[in-house]
Amino acid sequence: MAGPHDRDARPERERVHRPHGRPRREHRERRSTQNTPEKRVSRYPEDELKSTELPQRKERREQRASRDVSDRSPRHKPRSPERRRRKEPTSYTSSERSSNPLSFDSLAKLDAHNEKSSRQVQEHEQLLAPKEKDRGYERRRKEKVASGRVLKDKARSRRKSEPGREKRRVVSGPLAEEGKVKKRGGYIAEESGKKRFGRKCWISVLVIVLLLVILIPVGVYASKKNGGGGGSGGAGGSSDDGPAPANDNLKDINENEIPAAAKNTYLDPFTWYDTTDFNVTYTTETVGGLPVMGLGSKWDDKQQANENVPSLDKDWLYGTMPIRGVNLGGWLSIEPFITPSLFKAYKPNQGIIDEYTLTKELGPQKAAKTLEKHYATFIKETDFRQIQEAGFDHVRIPYSYWAVTTYPGDPYVPKISWRYLLRAIEYCRKYGLRVNLDLHGLPGSQNGWNHSGRQGAIGWLNGTDGDLNAQRSLDIHTQLSTFFAQPRYKKVIAIYGLANEPKMIALPTSAVLEWETKAAAIVRKSGMQQYLAVGDGFLGLSKWKGQLSGVQNVMLDVHQYTIFNKNQINYPHQKKIEYACEGWTDQMKQSVNVATGFGPTICGEWSQADTDCTLYLNNVNTGSRWEGTLPTSDPATSVTTPGCPPDSGTCSCDKANADASSYSDDYKHWLMVYAEAQMASFEAGWGWFYWTWVTESATQWSWKAGMDAGILPKKTWQRDFNCTTNIPDFNDLPENY
Repeated sequence: MAGPHDRDARPERERVHRPHGRPRREHRERRSTQNTPEKRVSRYPEDELKSTELPQRKERREQRASRDVSDRSPRHKPRSPERRRRKEPTSYTSSERSSNPLSFDSLAKLDAHNEKSSRQVQEHEQLLAPKEKDRGYERRRKEKVASGRVLKDKARSRRKSEPGREKRRVVSGPLAEEGKVKKRGGYIAEESGKKRFGRKCWISVLVIVLLLVILIPVGVYASKKNGGGGGSGGAGGSSDDGPAPANDNLKDINENEIPAAAKNTYLDPFTWYDTTDFNVTYTTETVGGLPVMGLGSKWDDKQQANENVPSLDKDWLYGTMPIRGVNLGGWLSIEPFITPSLFKAYKPNQGIIDEYTLTKELGPQKAAKTLEKHYATFIKETDFRQIQEAGFDHVRIPYSYWAVTTYPGDPYVPKISWRYLLRAIEYCRKYGLRVNLDLHGLPGSQNGWNHSGRQGAIGWLNGTDGDLNAQRSLDIHTQLSTFFAQPRYKKVIAIYGLANEPKMIALPTSAVLEWETKAAAIVRKSGMQQYLAVGDGFLGLSKWKGQLSGVQNVMLDVHQYTIFNKNQINYPHQKKIEYACEGWTDQMKQSVNVATGFGPTICGEWSQADTDCTLYLNNVNTGSRWEGTLPTSDPATSVTTPGCPPDSGTCSCDKANADASSYSDDYKHWLMVYAEAQMASFEAGWGWFYWTWVTESATQWSWKAGMDAGILPKKTWQRDFNCTTNIPDFNDLPENY
């Protein structure tokens, strides 16, 4: 047998002398502490036996023991007694080892130390007991997790093996990681085992779903019935907060086919907020320098707006058949009182009062994003269908010059509105509606009002750049008329406007007439033969007799309101109806007769508004004539005393701006009669366009909201009053509202 110092004959772990029946580790530790000046308290008495080793080996073992005991890092936890018993080898008998009998003194010391060590082991086991308990709980938890995973795997195998069974949605997350998730609809709990949806659970789910199916539509209907058309927020139009358009037509387009030069421009359909009903195939084709991108190649002019009017492919007998149209105001040309939400976020000292200051404040990228979402959501295809259903046959679409181009220093969003203008024309075609194109904002501003784009000084035919901006406007008409002279627009576009509301009371009349003559010549040269529309410039219809006599097929466009005239806003309710039936009717009759007036005359804007109280109507952060809170630098327009009828009490805008649901029956009746009187009056001419179809909150300026509120007809031709009968008595109606 090999001796204890024979390396080749030793087992894997170094063999040492031990007393009979002592474990190897105990024997080694006892030997390392023997004959030391200060005895280290060891957990095992066998440490004393290590003195029989060779000096060098003894030193090495003492170093290892010292590292195990003193320098051990906190993460190296001592083994539990159970674990030690499992890991330590069984003791050997004397016949299996070389025997060196111990002395009597050594045995006595060994027995004493065994007794002491036994107590220490018991104390250590007591200290480890809580930790052992925790480890047992953790082991049981892991076993449950493992069993949960097994159950989940078995369930997955069953689902795969069942024929025709559909693949379920994968459930992930912390529950799945811990094995708690069994499948959709159930889970495995930590303590109570697995749970399943039973029959009762499924019945409960079905009952809840049925209740939702019933209650949600009822709630939506009730909401629309109660809030539709309200003056404080139910007028029917706003920037839609619903989900973004799906833009499914982009799926068939390869984005890599868009040239690098067109990427992230208005020609890149992958940057469009809405691609609904647009042709998204990229093209560089232009007509008159304006892109056809977005247009389809086919069109059909056989549609009819209603049974009272001809289809698009047939001629409209203007002067014989009255126009019954509506404006799409505040859409492609921003107007604060129509969409106040675009301006409410700003403080008065920021000076955000029109589209110029709004886009300048937002910056190019944010302005483009904000306004395109407005273009896409404020007016949709459903609006054109509803316009047709309401009995309209014409639509006036205001737009501004930045749909075509912009100039140095302009903050406006360029060209995006052009795409929506073209789509709007196609929607009109689809529903048999004829179009009145209205250039609402010209370079430099033709009137200095916020709906021209920039409030303030007039820079068109006036000021340092007046002539430059006048020429720019003519250049824009060259492009526009060239584009709209295409055959596809011959029938659907009926009227082409040159300039909305040029302020001829502030501009040289001769300069405006000369410019209009040049613009008309440009349009005719391009090939457009449609009627041209020119504004009366607030001169009054009687001043237009004989003007523009050399221009063929031109209409005079007048806008009639009582609320913007401080001498008419104070008319009592009865007199306002009388003025519509008598005053405006006589003016229209005189104007359409070339012997006494201009000739063809339409009313391009009117409303049933009773006051000028609507928020931002008189400009952002200004007052009203009704309350006498509209001071200006011009004495002719400044109003500092209340404008409601005399002796009518306090003039307040609170009731005027109230929700339409709070209107009394008498007031609703008056509003209906007032609207019907104006329609009858303007049909004494060539017809009318209501201002406007939809607003965010101004009921008396929205046909859609007024119709829902019961203060405008459901059909434009269905009326109870036409100025040929006696005006109803409204003496019981308060004049201050």
